[in-house]
Amino acid sequence: MNKLFTQDIVFKDVDYSVKPLDKGEYDTCTFINCNFADSDLSAITFIECEFDTCNLSMAKMNGVAFNDVYFKTCKLLGVNFNNCNDFGFDANFEDCHLNLASFYKLKLKAIKFKDCSLQEVDFIEADLSDASFENCNLSRAVFENTDLEKTDFKTSYNFSIDPELNRIQKAKFSISGITGLLEKYNIEVE
Repeated sequence: MNKLFTQDIVFKDVDYSVKPLDKGEYDTCTFINCNFADSDLSAITFIECEFDTCNLSMAKMNGVAFNDVYFKTCKLLGVNFNNCNDFGFDANFEDCHLNLASFYKLKLKAIKFKDCSLQEVDFIEADLSDASFENCNLSRAVFENTDLEKTDFKTSYNFSIDPELNRIQKAKFSISGITGLLEKYNIEVE
């Protein structure tokens, strides 16, 4: 059976929670104001695609491939990215709501999160080396056995990272963010 191949198409205002997106490969496609909430995107490949103002909350991601994909102003609440195809996983997020999402054990080197809400996100055992968290809310996000080498947290806030449980060599923090590294010691920094 031949897989559907779609290239250079703009999909706008489509509700994929009613009629699912066809399985196949989408190359350099743009999805604008589309609803994928609770949809099954399993085994779909997205290459150099952009999602703008889309709702992907609770979408099923079993075997989904994201290669050079950009999410802007999207809702991705509760998405288990750890179920995606991790080979070549490459996505960046701007102004997105990713609360309760999971990136457990994913290789996310140099991933960029900008102006995102990442509350209660699971980053356990993920490789976030060289990542950038620009102006992100990381309240109750979980970092454990996470590679954070050279990761930039300078403008992010509400994070709690235990330096004894994570690799943080050459990670970047602001002075105001230092309290997020010392939280477990129950000390006051003024």
